[in-house]
Amino acid sequence: MIETTDLRDLLDSIRLVYGYDFTEYSEGSLGRRVAHFMKTQNIADIHEVAKAILRDEAVFELFVQDVTVTVTEMFRDPAFYKSLREKVSARLATYPLIRVWIAGCATGEEVYSVAILLKEEGLLERSLIYATDINQRSLQKAREGIFPIGHMAKYTANYLKSGGRGSFSDYYLAKYDGVLMDKTLRQAIVFSAHNLTTDQSFNEFQLILCRNVLIYFNQSLQSKVIGLFHESLCPFGILALGNKESLLFTDKEHKYRTVDNKERIFIKQE
Repeated sequence: MIETTDLRDLLDSIRLVYGYDFTEYSEGSLGRRVAHFMKTQNIADIHEVAKAILRDEAVFELFVQDVTVTVTEMFRDPAFYKSLREKVSARLATYPLIRVWIAGCATGEEVYSVAILLKEEGLLERSLIYATDINQRSLQKAREGIFPIGHMAKYTANYLKSGGRGSFSDYYLAKYDGVLMDKTLRQAIVFSAHNLTTDQSFNEFQLILCRNVLIYFNQSLQSKVIGLFHESLCPFGILALGNKESLLFTDKEHKYRTVDNKERIFIKQE
């Protein structure tokens, strides 16, 4: 059991030394992830974690990898992508240039899913997808666009349930035990490091996806990040959250209209 004061001391030290601010992450979730890191690194005391992290940047990178990793798969929650196709793509088609921000992109499965959807809707050629994450190792995996071939059966099933219009195998090249995502998809994506807790808006977007990230933040940080997205969306831009996330209890709630309540898709009303 990690004491709250010890966890906060660790987070304060990380913020001062590395500039990464985890202090407004949900303490329960973060505590479990720190405990998992301690177990994998065979460290019994949280004070030893602090010493190891602060004296060795490589250990800190492992720490970031462990505490920020998210569960992901291509076309995860197929009903969400089906809703994007049916309720959002026509609106996106009205823009001459479509900028999409996928915040907290992890290892890229969601990014390539969105790229495939845009391609099938005839929108990818005039789209630019910005995929960001705090985790540099995850970003590198996403940038490479290589996934285990053993996952393709599951991803194909998700794709078909999401309303996929073609053959999913057309979007990757299989070789040995991995697949490489198609070059035309990768060319439309810009991968970049971005910290939702400390970094600012960097462009204006027609669509922002941040799914299953806010659940790891406390209420104050959730409101701050929603404010960042609001600032980054164009008038009548689309915001998509995870199905356990909401605009409720944020000061921006009244500035959005619901497109799909179940799938947590909203449109900015200004």
